[in-house]
Parts: sequence; structure tokens; C-alpha cells
Amino acid sequence: RKEFVDLYMNYVFNESIREPFEDFMRGFIRGCPARKWKMFLPVELQIVLQGHTKFDWHLLEKNVRYEHYSKFDRTIRNFWDVFHKLPEENKKMFLAFLSGSDRIPGYGLEHFSFCIADRQEENPDDVCLSASTCQHILFLPR
Repeated sequence: RKEFVDLYMNYVFNESIREPFEDFMRGFIRGCPARKWKMFLPVELQIVLQGHTKFDWHLLEKNVRYEHYSKFDRTIRNFWDVFHKLPEENKKMFLAFLSGSDRIPGYGLEHFSFCIADRQEENPDDVCLSASTCQHILFLPR
């Protein structure tokens, strides 16, 4: 039985995917030369490619910049009160809305920041919440 299990595991995890993995590896190495990736440990490379999956939401709040707001404005206080009460999955969805990804880039949360801006519309009730994903700006009407 042990030999059967060993052979089956080898087939599933090695032999059955050898050809597609080699195709992937050739393409990856062509776009990202291997000598540059060798400086990373496997766990570090995973973080560089996929981003961080653990979050400190209070640190994120601390790193926010404000434009036409201060962190003491009622709108901002209400925003963070509601945000911190959201389930984890909804917080990740907010992050995806803001940045285009539900993960923090490899450089880490302590260096990730975004801006909450007020466009100073004449009638803020007619304006929807929006974001600039490239610049990490959340346009939050009053």
C-alpha cells in the first residue's frame, strides 16, 4: 500500500503536471530571468508575487492621508467606525475597490497608504463614492 500511495502521489504532484509546469517555467524565466529571483527565499518570492494576506486594519487607518478632510472630521470618523465593524471579507473587498487588489503589495502594510479626498461637490448627496485605483485615492463625499 505504501508503494502504491508513493507512486500515486508522485504521479499526481510531479509526473501529471511536468509538461504544463515546464511550459510555465520557460515563459516565467523568459519574462523574469532566474538570476534575479534567486535572491528570494520561497516565502519571500510568494509575497513579492502575490502580496500580503494578513492585515492590520488599524495600521492602514494610521497611514491614510486626507485631502480637504482631517482625521477628526465627522465623515472620516463615521467612515472608520463603519469600516472597523465590517467582516474581514468586506474589508478585503474595500481594498480591492480602492487599489484593484485584495492584497497588500509585497513592500508591506507599513508602507502602503492611500488618500481619502473630498471633491468638494456643491451637492454631495448627488455624488457616489468612487476610487482612483492607480493613485490609491478614495473620493468620499461629505
